[in-house]
Amino acid sequence: MNNRINAEIRQKKTKRQWFLFITGLIAVLAGVSVLGFFGVRKVYRELQKQKLMRENPVIEIADLDIKAPILEGTDNKTISRAVGHFTGTGDFGKGNYCIAGHSSTIYKEYFNNLKKIRAGMKITLYDKEKNAYVYTVKETFIVEPNETWILDDFGDNRITVVTCTDDGKQRQVVVGSLS
Repeated sequence: MNNRINAEIRQKKTKRQWFLFITGLIAVLAGVSVLGFFGVRKVYRELQKQKLMRENPVIEIADLDIKAPILEGTDNKTISRAVGHFTGTGDFGKGNYCIAGHSSTIYKEYFNNLKKIRAGMKITLYDKEKNAYVYTVKETFIVEPNETWILDDFGDNRITVVTCTDDGKQRQVVVGSLS
């Protein structure tokens, strides 16, 4: 009788162990799947960024670890993938070359570190042929979203970089002159 009771206890223990093992295995597989999804997504986004940077102009602010591809236009689709050039503004090394990009304290955006920029820092633009145009930051200031005068041609060769402030209600503007 004692052997029979011990056998029943071992059988219950074995069933419980299998249940816990299967439950743990499912939890591990679910976790790996979620991490795998985000990992694949991150790798895909990085590969897309590298492709865009090979095929398009690039902005680099080395002091802030900012490096981003520049696409034509500033619509949401464009600046969700890269930095956008305001159509109709200057060209590389000529006029007021104006670009815009997202910054966000929540999401990893290209211009998140732009709030740390200081006068004297260098902004380098690379055209499609990878010729470098170096600008020196002269000033940074905040404007309202409807203040489009910052896109005007001022008769000099400059870059104007625009992004949102942390709360998104205003725009941070960085102006640099061609060195």
